[in-house]
Amino acid sequence: MITLNDVAKKANVSKMTVSRVINHPDQVRPELRELILDVMAQLNYQPNAAARALVGRRTRVIKLTIFEDMDTTEPYYMMLLAGISNELNQHQYALQIATRNSFQNGECDGYILTGIRQTDYAWVSRLTQPVVFFGSNRQGYDYVDTDNYQAVQESTKYAVETGYTHLVFIGIAVAEPFELDRERGFREYVTTHRISAQIIRLENHSHTATAYVKAHWRNFPRNTAFVCASDRLAIGVEIAIISEGGQVPTEYGVIGFDGVLLNQIATKRLTTMQQPLEAMGRAAARLLLANINHGDTPRRDQEKVIINSRLSVAESTR
Repeated sequence: MITLNDVAKKANVSKMTVSRVINHPDQVRPELRELILDVMAQLNYQPNAAARALVGRRTRVIKLTIFEDMDTTEPYYMMLLAGISNELNQHQYALQIATRNSFQNGECDGYILTGIRQTDYAWVSRLTQPVVFFGSNRQGYDYVDTDNYQAVQESTKYAVETGYTHLVFIGIAVAEPFELDRERGFREYVTTHRISAQIIRLENHSHTATAYVKAHWRNFPRNTAFVCASDRLAIGVEIAIISEGGQVPTEYGVIGFDGVLLNQIATKRLTTMQQPLEAMGRAAARLLLANINHGDTPRRDQEKVIINSRLSVAESTR
């Protein structure tokens, strides 16, 4: 069995330095840290996670707490989970999934929180462990997110450039930062460029969007593009257009947001803003582990990791 001493000898460093790379990597110079990590990989050295946890008084457990209902029809959270767990695995941390009713069961070294709403912040402020949000917040907590404002500005610009003359933003009826930024991106673009536009807010369900568009069909002239805050809403809009005899994409365009799976199973595959969820999950795990390793150092300014989405063009737009 390869030991810590074997790694130290091959890297020509002390056992203390190897131990520091394992337990406190931020305290080791980057070039030296990379050298020792390379030697560990060459020798296939596996640190004893239980011993590391005991020495560092840590559980080696991270909790991902999800505050909203998960939809089993799309792998949104599976992509996020894959990114988080793949990153944690490299640092010998275990991932535990919790809900709003189970987050206090068992100990952990830190939390990644997603689906947070304004009413949930009271208990978050009582947590003593490091916390990272998946999704922006204005309460000062570190977070990882996509640039929602930029993403919708880009999709709105694309709709105009492809020739649609009337735009409709179908937003999610929640007063949360991600949604407010998406709506602001749309509003500012159409206002600046003086484009005919509407803004509608609905519950984030495809059937809700279908019912609304069918009920107000006469309000949507030909050559309209629907810029939607989610792929769920976009699918509902597309279903309504087709059922009312509209032609996608020649008469009506539809653009979604997420790009996980639903965009691929729509009747006309959706043009959508595709979120890099696996990369975002990895980034959230790295940020949380860095906070854990900083221990009791003084609180710094809020750290934000922004990873841009990209426009994925398909059959629902020209």
